[in-house]
Amino acid sequence: MSNSPRTGLAVAGLSLGTALNPLNSSMIAVALVVLRTDFGLDVATVTWVITSFYLTSAAGQPLMGRLADRFGPRRLFLLGMALVAVTCALAPLAPNFAVLCVARAVMALGTAAAYPSAVVMVGALAKQANVKSTRPLGRIQMANTSAAAVGPVVGGLLVGFVGWEALFLLNVPLALAAILLVRRFAPADGARERGRASELLRDSDIPGILAFIGSMVLVMMALLNVLPGYRWWLLGGGTLLAVLFVWRELRFAPPFLDLRLLGRNRPLLLVYLGFALFSCVYYFAFFGLPQLLQEAGGYDPRVVGLLVLPLAAVSVVSTPVAVRAMDRFGVKRVLVAGVVLLMVASAAMWLLTASFAIPLVVALTALLGVPYGVASIAYNQGMYLSTRPEERGVAAGIFQTCRYVGAITATVLIGIFYGTGVSQANWEIMVLAMLGLGGVVLVVSLLWRERRG
Repeated sequence: MSNSPRTGLAVAGLSLGTALNPLNSSMIAVALVVLRTDFGLDVATVTWVITSFYLTSAAGQPLMGRLADRFGPRRLFLLGMALVAVTCALAPLAPNFAVLCVARAVMALGTAAAYPSAVVMVGALAKQANVKSTRPLGRIQMANTSAAAVGPVVGGLLVGFVGWEALFLLNVPLALAAILLVRRFAPADGARERGRASELLRDSDIPGILAFIGSMVLVMMALLNVLPGYRWWLLGGGTLLAVLFVWRELRFAPPFLDLRLLGRNRPLLLVYLGFALFSCVYYFAFFGLPQLLQEAGGYDPRVVGLLVLPLAAVSVVSTPVAVRAMDRFGVKRVLVAGVVLLMVASAAMWLLTASFAIPLVVALTALLGVPYGVASIAYNQGMYLSTRPEERGVAAGIFQTCRYVGAITATVLIGIFYGTGVSQANWEIMVLAMLGLGGVVLVVSLLWRERRG
């Protein structure tokens, strides 16, 4: 078998594995009502099945990236997929809701291993097929985009015909297929760290890792207000742990996250900042628009799911176009173009203050899919170009965390803007906020330069 088909099958396996995280983060939304009925829960409690997944994913991605850099991306990818398969096979047997939330957290940790591992392997795969790294990255991005968008539709069908248990069982064959493809066709890991377990443990900066994860979890719990009445205590504890994390990382060698190196790597910092803000703008529409269409527009939830599908279709089509454009015009020009398109799409959302006509909604969701496909792959490639090969795992993990930070921030702001009701007047305020954030993203994108040396 030639290198090109082998590479294609390896990328297919990696794409399948990385798609499990966005797929599971979105399709669970349609199971909340059923879970409330089956386990006798209130609205606030049932959201923990989503919160546990988000928190574990956001905190676990950089950790999984660090492990991929140290011990090999292929090995970690296979371990993560095995963890997903086993957990999802057992989750339907959960005796209570608390165990189910733990299963979701463990599954999130397994899926969190996929994307950083895939990014670390991209260089070897591109070299094996004699193509630029934008090609495999583009295919992985297409899989992630599609999975996030079709998740509610797939979830609705599974819950409707089988039950919430099917949302877990679906992952078993998908994870096993990813394992088979990557194990058979992905290149073997190169030389990685060796040594006695005690030495590896000593050099792993466990206190730094725990401080990082703890600060992330506490701050996000504060933002999500998962413990009403304790928000400021959580925020204060998270801030304190963040300070301790910085103090530790500046003094320990080798650190979990080299803050001095990160401080010197201005292009990577700009990528992180831009992508977090870009994700916030995007999720404003992704989370806020369905609520507007249901409550102010009066559309059935199933119809709303179909109205959002053009976003996925257009973003998938625009991704390979953006890949070819980056090969021809460079990453920065494509990135800036994607952000400008994001601002155009955001401005067009103002039309929903006048009408909820189906053709208009379809046109707007399709329009939003263009900048999502273009800018997302440009940010992916910008992150890849802004890091050294030995740092790409942890860099990719933090990159994914920026996506979650943007999504959670958007969720919190939507709660504030919709606090007085889901209406066209409040949607108009959200559109203005999207445009303001989009302007900041544009400035950050213009400042970005490809890292040299």
